[in-house]
Amino acid sequence: MYKFRSMKCNASEVGPYFTQQNDPRITRVGRVIRRTSIDELPQLINVLLGDMSIVGPRPDVPVQEKNYTPDEWQLRNSVKPGITGLAQATVRSNTTPEERTRLDLEYVKTHNIYLDLKIIAMTVKQVISKGGN
Repeated sequence: MYKFRSMKCNASEVGPYFTQQNDPRITRVGRVIRRTSIDELPQLINVLLGDMSIVGPRPDVPVQEKNYTPDEWQLRNSVKPGITGLAQATVRSNTTPEERTRLDLEYVKTHNIYLDLKIIAMTVKQVISKGGN
């Protein structure tokens, strides 16, 4: 997946997978590009290559599989990952791994074009009103 680096090198070895408010692993430039969601723009290349969708659960790393049952993990991976998803549109980065898992599974079970358009609109509103991650 293409993405601008917004965190210090080896950030995953220093702290948890999910970022937190005022996370010290995020660089000064990283704060700006995350606030404006510019760090997500290179992922459009992945969409054009067919590896990602505009809307879908955010890509997970293998360690996150532990948040799911085997059936849930299979279901969650039955759709392409997206640049934005239900969790990002509704709670942005202010959520727990359990809530994100629940929202990702809810999206996979109920997704349709109308939900995708609603998620895109909600994401734009989140970025404009709250300023990124």
